[in-house]
Amino acid sequence: MHHAFDLTGRRALVTGGSGVLGSAMASALYEAGADVAIVGRSDRTDEVARTLGSPNRLVRAVRGDLLNRDTLPALFESALQTLGGLDILVSCHGMVRAGDAVTYDLAVWDETLESNLNSVFQLCQLAARHMLAQGHGKIINVASMLSFGGGFRAAAYAAAKGGVAQMTKALANEWASQGVNVNAIAPGYIQTPLNQHIWADPVRNPQILARLPAGRWGEPDDLKGAVIFLASPASDYIHGVILPVDGGWLSR
Repeated sequence: MHHAFDLTGRRALVTGGSGVLGSAMASALYEAGADVAIVGRSDRTDEVARTLGSPNRLVRAVRGDLLNRDTLPALFESALQTLGGLDILVSCHGMVRAGDAVTYDLAVWDETLESNLNSVFQLCQLAARHMLAQGHGKIINVASMLSFGGGFRAAAYAAAKGGVAQMTKALANEWASQGVNVNAIAPGYIQTPLNQHIWADPVRNPQILARLPAGRWGEPDDLKGAVIFLASPASDYIHGVILPVDGGWLSR
């Protein structure tokens, strides 16, 4: 059965790979045997690639801005050439800016949707054109608990992640019969710098812990099993699923 989770020879592109969640998932794919390229716009992209790789098998770094619609296709093509093809796409980049909806800056709204939804759709398009032509592929988007609920003071983020969930289902409906699986992982409350404003809040943090059956915040490594499953042959009959990795949050 372990062969069902073996990714040896598969080629995986992970966006946001220099972030905490992205690097954990890139590491998981690499450890399962895949050749991995990570995309990011900061210097940390190269640093993380060196850390995750080994002398015998490198993790490739591809630098570029995913928010630029005009240059994203060239960036994707560069990553494709670096890998020599593509079998797995994990879209894990994004941003969140909390704020009261009544005074929320529309420029930040636009940037949040561009980062968390529009660029994800464009990446899915680009990946699907390649995967449909070869007859197979795995697309894994990163959704959120706010794909299911509205959250608090995060209207733009909730709108984007709700869109990611529905888009994932819509793309699965179109591409499942052609050998391409489209699914999403919905991380629960995972401790990262992105949500430090929540887990450092002396009021909200105890409220969240009280609702978590697991009794703790998640860690980035808690996502590793989910991404390997959705990237591997073990999930070949899984389409359009939004898989919560949430410590039981949604069941409470």
